[in-house]
Amino acid sequence: MSIDFHTLSQKYGTPLYIYDFDKMAENYRAFKEAFSGQKSLISYAVKANSNLSVIQHFGTLGAGADCVSIGEVRRALTAGIERYKIIFSGVGKQDHEIEEALNEEILMLNLESEAEMKRVELVARALGKPARISIRINPNVDPKTHPYISTGLHENKFGVEISMAKRMYIYAKNSEFLEPVGIHFHIGSQLTDLAPIAEAAQIVADLVRSLKAIGVEIKFFDAGGGVGIRYAEETLIDPLAYAEAIAEATKGLDLTLMCELGRALTGDAGYLLSSVLYEKQNGDKRFVIVDAAMNDLLRPTLYGAHHRITFLGQVGQETSQERNKADIVGPICESGDWLAKEVALPQTRHNDLIVIEDAGAYGFTMSSNYNTRGRAAEVVVSQNSERVIRQRESFEDQIRLEKAYLHV
Repeated sequence: MSIDFHTLSQKYGTPLYIYDFDKMAENYRAFKEAFSGQKSLISYAVKANSNLSVIQHFGTLGAGADCVSIGEVRRALTAGIERYKIIFSGVGKQDHEIEEALNEEILMLNLESEAEMKRVELVARALGKPARISIRINPNVDPKTHPYISTGLHENKFGVEISMAKRMYIYAKNSEFLEPVGIHFHIGSQLTDLAPIAEAAQIVADLVRSLKAIGVEIKFFDAGGGVGIRYAEETLIDPLAYAEAIAEATKGLDLTLMCELGRALTGDAGYLLSSVLYEKQNGDKRFVIVDAAMNDLLRPTLYGAHHRITFLGQVGQETSQERNKADIVGPICESGDWLAKEVALPQTRHNDLIVIEDAGAYGFTMSSNYNTRGRAAEVVVSQNSERVIRQRESFEDQIRLEKAYLHV
């Protein structure tokens, strides 16, 4: 799809998040078709982009929802995701969240520790209804990604080791209020190498076989998510190879194969559109100051992440062919407020447009009101039409829950 960024900027202003729903559907179908011939469920990882319209879009395609807070569970239900396709994960579930999830009768709660299992059992007993659970296995496999988004090593806070998992499954099998139906692993995010995923799948599948031998029947094998996209020159994981690796690891087992994809579905279908405010030169250092900032897109500051930049300029105005390196920075009062470094750009003018690409995942969903900046609007384009799916945030929106008390 060809997106008319200039028209969108004129209609909705900048900074502006733009999502290509046709591309999102294409990404989803590539993975769904890769699992054809298998019992499977692709769950959309809501944390990647939690706009209700985005969740609903994947729901209409048949996706479930992977949620890591009760708020995300509510979002999934509000967006129309079928409750038997919703998983509630996360390290720190509170009792009232567990109770709500059980009352909503979602597919299962994904447990991260023995202590959490005991809390779930207590809540389930008080409600008088058994809790369907899975247990997140920490297979101690190096995902070969950024340490902040690595989750499958013992040094990470997620999941339990194999020996503990066995004890938990045996306990759950013998509990009147726990029903162990699933098993889960997720070793990290922005993965571009299939080998660690295949290794982890084999370790966890072998655990399923040992559990089966002692009478614990697992129905759902959840391989997590984390499949990466191309921000620069990364080699991507092929969806078919990904599905085949999981199917091979679980060969001979009667399981519904699951995965939780977020970035792989939305990342390359999203753009952050921004306008140039000014240029400045500090000695030999050139800065292009734009109206988007780290509160709009945190990934560069948080991870040192790279996003491709496309310079659009203005309609009808010629652009210099000469390009020189510049850092693209925002108005936030932090030296860490940068969106890209050492980008070759022509001389820019006020209101020139730039597009920050691959911003459909962990973009708006990680944005904030730092420096009392309103969050950007979100717009969807699909089949040559567009619509607003979140209005630009006003100052009044930001202070609505606050009170100013005057002390006499």
